Amino acid sequence: MFDLKELERAHGIVGKAVPPTPAHAWPLLAERLGTRVIVKHENHTPTSAFKVRGGLVYLDRLKRERPNTPGIISATRGNHGQSLAFAAGRHGLPVTIYVPHGNSAEQNRAIRGFGAELVEHGEDFQAAREEAYRRAETNGLEIVPAFHPDLVLGVATYALELLRRAPDLDVLYVPIGQGSGICGCILARDLLGLKTEIIGVQSTEAPSFALSFAAGAVVTTKTSNTRADGVATRIPDADAVAIICKGASRVVQVTDDEIASAMRAYWTDTHNLAEGAGAVALAAALQEKKKLQGKRVGLVLSGGNIDFDRFRRWVGPDAVAADQPAMA
Repeated sequence: MFDLKELERAHGIVGKAVPPTPAHAWPLLAERLGTRVIVKHENHTPTSAFKVRGGLVYLDRLKRERPNTPGIISATRGNHGQSLAFAAGRHGLPVTIYVPHGNSAEQNRAIRGFGAELVEHGEDFQAAREEAYRRAETNGLEIVPAFHPDLVLGVATYALELLRRAPDLDVLYVPIGQGSGICGCILARDLLGLKTEIIGVQSTEAPSFALSFAAGAVVTTKTSNTRADGVATRIPDADAVAIICKGASRVVQVTDDEIASAMRAYWTDTHNLAEGAGAVALAAALQEKKKLQGKRVGLVLSGGNIDFDRFRRWVGPDAVAADQPAMA
């Protein structure tokens, strides 16, 4: 999909707007997991999520190769839309973003805040995406898919940062929503010639990529009812499935309760706010804790965009004490 020179060039493009994000070794998380752990903080970007990197690289190529494009359009549950709105604003390009009804109110405000026209349509992401494609064809707009080589190239820059800082990671847990993040990690690892085991993570309520990985081909689901909207995918991209099947070790499924516990752990152990999708990597590591002893573990905290009310419902004060690790 790209070589190391292209990845480094993309890192330069991203770096004009997004400084390298931190990768911290948190002692309380290490105590909780019983092994060494490093967290890549993609919740520390201008949009509080990793996808901004992909938007910047996509828009850079678009403006160079098709400067007369009248505008872009896409569908999202939040972070992808913020990414495109942020990047398009830097180029003065109009952007329209479709979201499903009931989408995060705070995500919607953020997308509008970056200058996008926001349209609510349908009951889930797939319905919003299909309508965005119809409007793109009708109005002559550039449709930006949820998975595209330039999006993967952009988000792979966080993997480049992490794996160059910590080339001795034994295992890296990565959330899977539309697939750009884990595919970027797989490709960056391979370009750097490393042996890090990459493990994808999905919700048990939206397991399309997990099912596809097991089958070795695209498997769709009828619903995606997880509260972690960033990983609520019903129809996986075939190219993403191919890369994941070739380069990932496995795909772990975690429950919404496990995700909520991981969100609480991030808050209590690091004082970082993680959205549901941002916490799934830690949820999977906690589920596989016994397998990780003696290994150096990487976790991608992919984003921190969650409504306050939703966070309060997921992470109530009565539940915090139950998740505290026992102290010696």
